[in-house]
Amino acid sequence: MDEELKCPVCGSLFKDPILLPCSHNVCLACARNITVQTPEGETPVQSRASGSSDYDYLDMDKMSLYSETDSGYGSYTPCQLKSPNGVRVFPPALHHRHCSLTCPLCHRSVSLDERGLRGFPRNRLLEAIVARYQQNRAAAAAAASSSSSAAVKCQLCDRNPVDAAVMCEQCDVYYCTACQQRCHPSRGPLAKHRLVPPSSKAGAAGAASGGSGGGGAGGQQPPATARKPATCADHEAENFSMYCSSCKAPVCMKCLEDGKHAKHDVKPLAVMWKQHKCQLSQALNGVSDKAKDAKEFLVQLKNMLQQIQENGVEFEACLVAQCDSLIEALTRQKAKLLTKVTKEKEYKLKVVRDQITHCTMKLRQTTGMMEYCLEVIKENDPSGFLQISDALIKRVTSSQDQWVKGALEPKVGPEFDLTLNTDSLLQTILQLDFTQSKDVQETPLLKQMQAAGGEAEIEAEGESPGVESGPSVPAAPLLQLEKCCTRNNSATLAWRVTAAPISPIEGYVLELDDGNGGQYREVYVGKETVCTVDGLHFNSSYNARVKAYNSLGVGPYSKTVVLKTSDVAWFTFDPTSAHRDIVLTNENQTVSCNSYDDRVVLGTAAFSKGIHYWEVSIDRYDNHPDPAFGVARINTMKDMMLGKDDKAWAMYVDNNRSWFMHNNSHTNRAEGGITKGSTVGVLLDLTKHTLTFYINKEQHGPTAFENLDGVFMPAVSLNRNVQVTLLTGLEVPKNIKQ
Repeated sequence: MDEELKCPVCGSLFKDPILLPCSHNVCLACARNITVQTPEGETPVQSRASGSSDYDYLDMDKMSLYSETDSGYGSYTPCQLKSPNGVRVFPPALHHRHCSLTCPLCHRSVSLDERGLRGFPRNRLLEAIVARYQQNRAAAAAAASSSSSAAVKCQLCDRNPVDAAVMCEQCDVYYCTACQQRCHPSRGPLAKHRLVPPSSKAGAAGAASGGSGGGGAGGQQPPATARKPATCADHEAENFSMYCSSCKAPVCMKCLEDGKHAKHDVKPLAVMWKQHKCQLSQALNGVSDKAKDAKEFLVQLKNMLQQIQENGVEFEACLVAQCDSLIEALTRQKAKLLTKVTKEKEYKLKVVRDQITHCTMKLRQTTGMMEYCLEVIKENDPSGFLQISDALIKRVTSSQDQWVKGALEPKVGPEFDLTLNTDSLLQTILQLDFTQSKDVQETPLLKQMQAAGGEAEIEAEGESPGVESGPSVPAAPLLQLEKCCTRNNSATLAWRVTAAPISPIEGYVLELDDGNGGQYREVYVGKETVCTVDGLHFNSSYNARVKAYNSLGVGPYSKTVVLKTSDVAWFTFDPTSAHRDIVLTNENQTVSCNSYDDRVVLGTAAFSKGIHYWEVSIDRYDNHPDPAFGVARINTMKDMMLGKDDKAWAMYVDNNRSWFMHNNSHTNRAEGGITKGSTVGVLLDLTKHTLTFYINKEQHGPTAFENLDGVFMPAVSLNRNVQVTLLTGLEVPKNIKQ
């Protein structure tokens, strides 16, 4: 209540308060200080219209003033004095023709009439409340002083407060000397505050409580004396007896007789007193309810602080656990990839070491033969030389044939044909973020994610869907980019619904274009939300979209996503379609056979467009068999040599020559065969619709087949005397003419 009982100008308790027309109060002395004079014909300046800071309109250097003692226009030097509350105070000026007063709280200005400040009613009720408040505060201070023998302590000392030296009446704070000089200096706006000794304050409180009326037993506060009835300002001998509802002011009988309030609505003072008391009580009840709600709200906010702390710790722990699980999964995958690299390294090392051993042995044999031949040439016995020369010449010639062109080339290169593409994964990690639905904003986000299966989804745009008002077709599904991917010529797409319609969804329709920006075609119709599409073209970009349907119709399409297939094919042998005598190892890249008869195995890739090249390395070659290499339809015969039916196109080769074969038709015999360590290359050019074969990077024979059209799969046929390894993901060699 202190703020209600302090003057807005001086900051002290009201003394002789007067009531302004705006219902605010100021001390009588303060009202004199803020009264200003204006020239004739001018109205008081309204500060709200000016938009400037408080009391700027009181600066007298901004206006010209008339004075009875001036011969013309005079000037006025602005006063620099300010009240303790920061309100500029102007000294009283005499003989000015018009005066005005501006309320320091609402800045409403009012002109004074000939009565001056006496024209404002005295707020006797506020004056009585201030007097009672001072009396109660003094009594409380006296009681505290009498109950404690210790001196009053400073209220601003941090530790071990010392005795107070002064007390500020405006601040109502006790200061020691050090704290008073540091926190309450006697300069600036605090210069007007009144500092009194704490003992005199306590003594004044004691005198106020025990010095009035000697009949108070036991130091009790004497009852308040009855106040004189309020008298009319215009008729000082008359008491207020009526209330004018029009003017909202008490009046006396003389005021009614004068005719000033003759036509106004006038009612008995006691009746209006009780009526306004009742209205004020009712209004206080409403404010009391709001204050009660505010207290409960504060308690709720304080409890929320603790909940936020606890939920924050829990959320951080769960977030760390989720990130740690991702790191652990990445670590496991790293170990698997390192294992693959190790296997590739060991394979390359083994091939190179075997080639070194084989070449060393041949070189040692050749060197020994050369040394022997040199010794034979040194002999001068013609008959003895001719006796062995023919055999020796054949041996040397045969030794030259062993050093064919491919024998002096490394079978493997030092580079690792392994590529790890982490761009999409890195982009997904960088986009990892929280999602929060508008209708569950008060639920911790982690609990939302756990309720949804622990998987956060990233939506680029759009808002949380609202509840539909009635049955309708499904909304457009949302393609989940983090789950959409391509592998070789296969594409996997995943989607979800953004809002569950009133009528349940019966299925989805997935559409892809032809890879060249052509017409869309349906590739899947069903209830699943994940679909893998196989048999796409390599090195192509496909546009995909999905829509949902129910009993009411088909909904709109989702946003389009672009999926790009691999530039070159990575594939292995297919164990599901291979003959049962086929044996696959090395992660289905190496194939052998348990039968003496030829058996067929297909690759996992299917080609219908583009240029594709792969190789087959001969790991083991015994007893001069004739394995076959080429392409086939998926339904080719698996229990005979490749090319004997009309669904396969192949080249079969032994250690000396080869033939092309399709539908059991043998054509284009070519000299030259394969041995252990040789490589057979297959070039399928579906742009020119041709099939060409290579041995050790050199084209073998003419173009084998032309006018090829449709879907083809890599194929090999072999028996138990052969073991080969598939090499894929190869670019077309530069020395191969396309």
